Amino acid sequence: MSTAAILAGGRARRFGGRPKLLLPLGDRRIVDRLLAALGTVVDQVLIVANDRETYAGLGVPVHPDVLAGAGPLGGVHAALGASPSSRTLVVAGDMPFLDTTFLAHLLHAGGAVDVAVPRTRDGYQPLCACYRAGCVPLIERRIAAGALRLGAAVDAMRRHELGADEIEPFDPDGTLFFNVNTPADHARALALAAYHDRWRPRAPLPGSPGAREHGR
Repeated sequence: MSTAAILAGGRARRFGGRPKLLLPLGDRRIVDRLLAALGTVVDQVLIVANDRETYAGLGVPVHPDVLAGAGPLGGVHAALGASPSSRTLVVAGDMPFLDTTFLAHLLHAGGAVDVAVPRTRDGYQPLCACYRAGCVPLIERRIAAGALRLGAAVDAMRRHELGADEIEPFDPDGTLFFNVNTPADHARALALAAYHDRWRPRAPLPGSPGAREHGR
């Protein structure tokens, strides 16, 4: 069984507390795009969020952090603890342009390492990575020590780094890891979504007749 986890993130103060996952992007929300993309790659998708009620109507399991106050590292920990799979795709809930074919590639990259993680000119992309369940003890030790930087935790893991040459075929327009942090980012994402939706085929929603053929 293969699993993906979407990390819902924090309080989104810059959006007036409105969860970024639920922001509109074209005629769908960010969460709808992520569920559609991930649903063609894995057998099960779950969401890590402390406000379960917000996401209760999406039809996927919602799990809170187990170790509170640990930021994204705590989110990865919760995702791996809730996942029934030995390898789990973990993605941030503010990355609306993740590509299905790239996610499938990432899921199977790296062999027996702790994490398969993209590395761009900006550094690691640890919130779009595939983690092995065996790295949970390392994560717990780092959280207990107050070492909460996710990138530093990845540095301490056995890892397969996906470099620019491996990423480029999946990211011709440079938007694969675009994330929505601010209202200005959201405005740009709206424009990008209009372009994507016009020129690219849409991934079917999980459970739709074409979902399995599209990506599995």
